[in-house]
Amino acid sequence: MKKYPRFQEYKVLGYRILLAYVFYSVARVLFYVYNSSLIKVGSVSDFLELCYHGIAFDTTALMYVNSLFILLSIIPILSNSKKKFQKFLFYLYFVTNLIAYATNFVDFIYYRYTFSRSTIASLDTLEHENNKMLLLFDFIVHFWDVFLWFFILAFAWIYLYKKVKVHHVKETPNAKYFGFSILTFLVVVTLCIGGIRGDFKKSTRPINILDASRYVTNISQSNLVLNTPFAIIRTWDLNNFKKVNLVSKAQIDSLIVPIKQYKNNPPTKPNIVIFIIESFAREYNGAFNKGTKIPNYQSYTPFVDSLAQHSLIFTNGYANGWKSIHGVSSVIAGIPSFKDAFTSSPYPQQKIESLVSTLKSEGYDTSFFHSAPNGSMGFLGFGNILGYDHYYGKTEYNNDADFDGVWGIWDEPFFQFYNKTLSQKKQPFMATLFSVSSHEPYKVPEKYAGKFPKGTVNIHESIGYTDYALKQFFTAAKKEPWYNNTIFVMVADHCNTIAYDEYTKEFNKNTVPILFFSPNEKYVGVNNDWAQQIDIYPTLLDMIGYQKPFRSWGRSLINDKQVAPFVVKYSSDMYQFMSGDYICTFDGMKATGFYDKNDKAMEHNLILKRNAAMNLLELRCKAFVQDYMERVIDKRLTTVK
Repeated sequence: MKKYPRFQEYKVLGYRILLAYVFYSVARVLFYVYNSSLIKVGSVSDFLELCYHGIAFDTTALMYVNSLFILLSIIPILSNSKKKFQKFLFYLYFVTNLIAYATNFVDFIYYRYTFSRSTIASLDTLEHENNKMLLLFDFIVHFWDVFLWFFILAFAWIYLYKKVKVHHVKETPNAKYFGFSILTFLVVVTLCIGGIRGDFKKSTRPINILDASRYVTNISQSNLVLNTPFAIIRTWDLNNFKKVNLVSKAQIDSLIVPIKQYKNNPPTKPNIVIFIIESFAREYNGAFNKGTKIPNYQSYTPFVDSLAQHSLIFTNGYANGWKSIHGVSSVIAGIPSFKDAFTSSPYPQQKIESLVSTLKSEGYDTSFFHSAPNGSMGFLGFGNILGYDHYYGKTEYNNDADFDGVWGIWDEPFFQFYNKTLSQKKQPFMATLFSVSSHEPYKVPEKYAGKFPKGTVNIHESIGYTDYALKQFFTAAKKEPWYNNTIFVMVADHCNTIAYDEYTKEFNKNTVPILFFSPNEKYVGVNNDWAQQIDIYPTLLDMIGYQKPFRSWGRSLINDKQVAPFVVKYSSDMYQFMSGDYICTFDGMKATGFYDKNDKAMEHNLILKRNAAMNLLELRCKAFVQDYMERVIDKRLTTVK
């Protein structure tokens, strides 16, 4: 091949890029192995077909990650084959590739909590953590096998890279050398552009995350087609908050009723105490699973189950996001998170009408409690935007003897601190506590070793501990003078490790318990209709007889007759709108599927059998998305019509 200058360089370049494809394929197989209970694949041939479609997404990621490496490998500078230059290329190749490759391994574990590939928004959670190195160390200890896989594959990749070398050839700087180099350069650049776009068709846009859903029979399979570097790159500096014009304002006002006003109850001023419990999924709570008919079901929340007998509970409740900060914005401000989290968008710095602002206008003292280092999870910053009067974190607790070593103060002592602090306040007050102990690494204090059932998955024991901490809180609080004049709310921020197959089904993901308790038992019962986190804010205002208009996309769960019960959330790169007998999947512009409310596994798309109820459901979804985008972007998150 001497008649073709630099042929061996191009051959080795092709080999090096091919190696990257091979190791991305291995990572895809491992991703499935770690998450096979959550991603249903019918057969080996189906799996191989999904892997085949994943090549296009691997190509895009690899072209981005290796763009500088490829450029420096093909530009005609005569010294390309020299040992020093090849050594530089070696380090450039592995620094860029291994950093990107490592993100796939993070999702071996992280996927079971988010049910989607990590995006640039996933990094926002770490941004607010002061103990990043401690968290990394803890991750290494508990998921050492993932790190072992990464280092084994990285070593193998380096070994195979070194097996095929570019041998130095002294090139003659003539027209043939430069002409062939330039021609090859143009061909390679063209191929790279096509690889980044996903094809060469002018009529199509570059492939994005949504395109992975084109090749699947179950929506969760799209995450097998994708790779994590692609998901991060495609969402880098991307703002998915865009206005749409799908319905009229009159339709929004009638279907969504974004400005609520309730006059069902006389004005009162009970205290409001809210528990947002870390990862306290509906699955773990027995009182919320009586109708699921799960074989050999076991509850890990004996106290909450007993409290539920004297409370108003909603057994078909959903989270409106997938991260802790999403739970706070949904519960307290009634603002859900979709493809991009509201809190990590360009728009949270605005006046926001919420449970905080409405209750402060009624003379309430407002507080937020979180036992992690102050500022963790972004709660302090968002709490300041909402206008909380007080923030109580690890600093205010001021006793590191109760630090769990990773996240914050153990739940039991911090819940007691919650009670003691509230007991010193003037009534009425509204307080929110976000717990920490039922978070990975799912430890319990040494003194409670063996007290709580280990269960079948890693989180069960710590769920039992947090349930016990709640029991101890209520035992102490009922002795306080403020207790009887209080409405207590309990809800999870999101879900966590799944133990039962029933909860691997798409429409059972991110289901949370929603509980309202009053010592006078004014609100007691079991409601099996649709409910969600964003309904908590308007429900509480209805309960206390708040008479003024207020902005809320959610609805009162006790009296609202204008808006039918519904749930809106975002999962597997689709909006999901649930109401009545159907669930609608929506791509932002139009419905892509309709499913019977009992078809939780999304097995039968009824879109070819559309009826009036389905058409109305799509219209409601359009109205919700349009009003949500307009109000967030135009900064109208107050009582502005």
